[in-house]
Amino acid sequence: MTHKIIIDTDPGIDDAMAIFFAFQSPDIEVLGLTTVYGNIPVSMAARNALTLCDVAGRQDIPVTEGVGMPWVGPESGYAHFVHGDDGFGNIGFPPSTRDVDPRSSAEFIVEMARKHPGEITLVAIGPLGNIALALRLEPNLPKLVKGLSIMGGAAFVPGNVTPVAEANIWNDAHAADIVFSADWEVKMFGLDVTLFAPTDPKFVDVLADKNPTMGGFVQKAAQFYIEFYSQGRDEKVCYFHDAFPLAHLVQPDLFEFTQGNIRVSTDDLNRGQTIVAPFGTTASPLWTEAKTVQAATGVDHERLFQLFVDTYAL
Repeated sequence: MTHKIIIDTDPGIDDAMAIFFAFQSPDIEVLGLTTVYGNIPVSMAARNALTLCDVAGRQDIPVTEGVGMPWVGPESGYAHFVHGDDGFGNIGFPPSTRDVDPRSSAEFIVEMARKHPGEITLVAIGPLGNIALALRLEPNLPKLVKGLSIMGGAAFVPGNVTPVAEANIWNDAHAADIVFSADWEVKMFGLDVTLFAPTDPKFVDVLADKNPTMGGFVQKAAQFYIEFYSQGRDEKVCYFHDAFPLAHLVQPDLFEFTQGNIRVSTDDLNRGQTIVAPFGTTASPLWTEAKTVQAATGVDHERLFQLFVDTYAL
């Protein structure tokens, strides 16, 4: 079965690896790339998404520009220290000169959901401002899409921005609260699995060998990213967080999930914390009446990375 998807993204080096994986997979049909601020400003995210389409020879895929600010609060400080000033590890790759689609990201999401009711999986691998805005434009969006898969959150492990918050959720906690409070099936691929599946830096060399164009791009861009993640370690390491929800679409048996009720903190101290109460662990209505989530809590590392390599080789 081919999965129709929209990737909501802030590319970003691990976003690039994930997007190329989706482009290569025969089981995935990418209807569009909707961009949001996060790793980088939204205008750069849109330009980078166009560039990724150019690299892959997929100029047929619409790219839209979306939310550029958090739902509440000041402009983000961005993550240039992780992804480089250009979002691609400062490799100096020529940016696309094509124009973005004139629709906003939220408008595009709603339009596609109405056009393909019950068929589209939204795959959000950045902050959730576009998804929250799409919900405001179309309150019935959860009934119009097949599901929502999110790279973000930390259900039962510490955060990576604060002791309790993961970056994508922390970046726009109020938007995340809106999204997780809607009535749809949400699968969350957070730090519970992504930080426990590190890759050897040679992994990008393998991708480049299997696919000199897209894999070669990831290999070059990832060197800056690898250096960030390797600080203070005896050996170099890399994490490709954003590819996890896409891998699940193709091979769901790679993952284990814990189901429960979820709330997102929006107060200053705990901003962006994704608190999951597994079913049966509390009788408090504050939790039992909250929306539910399937939080990924386990993954078969070896088979996951083999899937990435095999797909890049297609």
